Amino acid sequence: MSANPSTSDHLADGEHLAVLGYEDSFNRSMSLWANFALGFTYLSPLVGVYSLFALAVSTGGPPSIFWLVIVGAGQLLVSLVFGEVVSQYPIHGGIYPWTRRLWGRRYAWMAAWIYIWAMIVTVTAVAEFGSGFLASLFDIPVTKEVTLLLSVVFLVVALGFNFSGTRTLGRVARIGLAAELIGVIGVGLYLLIFQRHQSFSVFFDTMGVQGNGPYITAFLGSALAGLFLFYGFEACGDVAEEVENPARRIPRAMILTILVGGVSSLFAFGGYVMAAPDLQSIVNGKDADPIPGILQAALGDVGAKIFLIVALTAFLSCVLSLQAAASRLLFSFARDGMVPGHKWLAKVSPRSKVPTNALIVACVIPLLICVIIYAGPPELLTQITSFAVLGIYVAFQSVVLASLRQRVKGWKPAGPFNLGKAGFTVNVIALAYGIFAMILLAWPGHTGVFLNDWIVLIGLGIVAGTGLIYLFAARPDRKSTAPEGDAIHVAELLRARR
Repeated sequence: MSANPSTSDHLADGEHLAVLGYEDSFNRSMSLWANFALGFTYLSPLVGVYSLFALAVSTGGPPSIFWLVIVGAGQLLVSLVFGEVVSQYPIHGGIYPWTRRLWGRRYAWMAAWIYIWAMIVTVTAVAEFGSGFLASLFDIPVTKEVTLLLSVVFLVVALGFNFSGTRTLGRVARIGLAAELIGVIGVGLYLLIFQRHQSFSVFFDTMGVQGNGPYITAFLGSALAGLFLFYGFEACGDVAEEVENPARRIPRAMILTILVGGVSSLFAFGGYVMAAPDLQSIVNGKDADPIPGILQAALGDVGAKIFLIVALTAFLSCVLSLQAAASRLLFSFARDGMVPGHKWLAKVSPRSKVPTNALIVACVIPLLICVIIYAGPPELLTQITSFAVLGIYVAFQSVVLASLRQRVKGWKPAGPFNLGKAGFTVNVIALAYGIFAMILLAWPGHTGVFLNDWIVLIGLGIVAGTGLIYLFAARPDRKSTAPEGDAIHVAELLRARR
């Protein structure tokens, strides 16, 4: 791949943005490392591994750790495709402007509609899960009322940080990055070196999890161990107009997010497996929340409390990054006149240079969902978040598909980050991987309860269906005159400025 200044690299950030039809209206105060930290804390290996460890091991046994490698490799290919796109289109909002410029307005509307709801639900879920850690730190019984109150605290505190501006967002993201690395790599290494109760051969031992059937079925069922984890790198591109030299730095930040996130996850997952005093009980599903017990046994009371503080920092940073990414997507959507209330949503604070109204929406809707969860049955959180990951993968693959379509039509990406002749092959494999991942995510369960078995597709169907109804009833695409489907033309313009 190339990062040589042979295309648009010599253009100043404002000039590059002007070629794309926009004015430079944000503070470009986010460095490469702050941008990487934003993506990494959104991906959040600590949150992902903690949330999925018991499910993965009880479904696929210790070998389920290999899904981290499989999915990490697949998402790395997707990040390379994204890197070429954002290098040509370093615009706020990520998925929405990329799909618009690669395909068209209606296509972009659906991709962004699905993605924004998936992100908002994910913000809610992370705040809800984080409330349990906060309650544990202060030894507060976890009731529905406590969960609601502490979830609101997470969302409002994150909103306050986001209101402060891009510099604060970058600082908190870097603090969250440090907390993540301590919590996953530091603790993972400690468990692997000093607290081993298993041999390394355990990762090739199914421990009878397949029962009387073939192990491949159990292994495929544990794919969530990776599929729920390796996204978030696209958030690096959501804030493109607040990054210095984004055409070069954002692709690097995306790749770093995947690579460091993958290594971190392997250390954490592997450490928990190796340090589990009674791994068989976890495999048998008798211990639904084994990590606190593992940490308590390995770190003691004081160490476990310190880990809780580190984990809370990671959760808060994750909520902060999600809010920021969602608000920039809303802003980008609104700037092109593609959403109700677009003039209000597209306003940027003259003081902090952030889209404050979009941030408010990215906080208020998750707050409302938290109230609905509080008033609903216990399984409601799982049900309403089930479609989120599939929705995110659908949105990701909409970019991969649109990119491949433009390549077939003759597009040669003109950003400074360029895969050259390998780009087409990477694009094809990334799409094939994405289709495989979406099939695994959408595959119905086998509980015999219709809603539980089909909830992922039902959730996606509701979101996509309402989006289609609004698209064809209100026709927001007719009210928008922003550029679309111009990848080949923009590439020619950028090359002409060499």
